[in-house]
Amino acid sequence: MYVVKSPLADTDLKTVSEALQGALVDLVDLSLVAKQIHWNIVGPRFRSIHLQLDEVVASARTHSDTVAERASALGVPPDGRAATVASGSGIKPTPSGWIKDTDAVGAMVDALGSVITRMRERVNATGEADPVSQDLLIGITADLEKHHWMFQAENA
Repeated sequence: MYVVKSPLADTDLKTVSEALQGALVDLVDLSLVAKQIHWNIVGPRFRSIHLQLDEVVASARTHSDTVAERASALGVPPDGRAATVASGSGIKPTPSGWIKDTDAVGAMVDALGSVITRMRERVNATGEADPVSQDLLIGITADLEKHHWMFQAENA
């Protein structure tokens, strides 16, 4: 059932919908991973990294909403259900229990790096199909790269 009809050609819509859905899954999982680490971080840099993790959570949640609304605007129902996120995320599982501050930073560098790699693939895929969605993905990728840089600098 299509309630909202996209102006995009069917082949372009398929490319864009896959890119947006993949981005949504990665962003939802990134927010969950960052929050899990946020709750369990320990060590001398606890406070600064704890606060930095909240910044990633806020960014990921804002971006996931933007991506989901873009998909809806194109007539594609976004799927952010737990099972969908668990089966489609490109982020490695987060360790359970307490996480030493240096390990937490390393986990975030890895998680952000995975999401950024997949986001850049989506940027490339959407260029001809829908420059509007591509622009949205470019902006999100730039923001994630800033977080990535800041976490890398933590363990330099």
